[in-house]
Amino acid sequence: MEVLDIETWNRKQHFKHFSAMKDPFFEVTVPFDVSRAYQFSKKENLSFFGKYLHDCMKAINDIDALKLRIIDEKVVKYNVIHASPTLMRNDKTFGFSFITYNTDLVVFLKNLESEKERIMNTNTLYPPINGLDCIHCSAMPWVPFMGHKEPVSGLQDSVPKLAFSKIETNNNIQKMNVSISVNHALVDGYDIGLFVEKFQYNLNK
Repeated sequence: MEVLDIETWNRKQHFKHFSAMKDPFFEVTVPFDVSRAYQFSKKENLSFFGKYLHDCMKAINDIDALKLRIIDEKVVKYNVIHASPTLMRNDKTFGFSFITYNTDLVVFLKNLESEKERIMNTNTLYPPINGLDCIHCSAMPWVPFMGHKEPVSGLQDSVPKLAFSKIETNNNIQKMNVSISVNHALVDGYDIGLFVEKFQYNLNK
């Protein structure tokens, strides 16, 4: 973890401006072509959720701005960002997870399965590991949403939040909308553009 020197940061004014706002988050919802990732998952008998989440995390970890967090009014950059999706139980409640990121898809999927098993066998909401070196995300495969809003805690928050929609198929092309909400004190539209480009590239591989 690296602590940034805000006084010499080229985004000092932007950081101070947006940090003073009651709600400094902005959100965009972007359609992604998930056809190749979906077909790969079916062919290899892998979790499609796990596949696209891994592709997402690869993109997140390639963008410095999405690795920044605010801790005690300081800006820190984590070396690695992990995934913290909500995972549903059989009784339709859910638990927050913490899935350790790994560049290897097979290892990442094993980490995901381990967290699924933990959540299925407990009724606790929070994971044993619950740091800020993650993204918060949820899949809503029942709803083809065009926009999305995350709950606001009222506390100083800097963790990016994502939501993945229901897949819609048209002319054999599978599309999935993805909402990403970020703190503008740390992240700009350019960074979101990079994320979209890298995520789609990963999905196409």
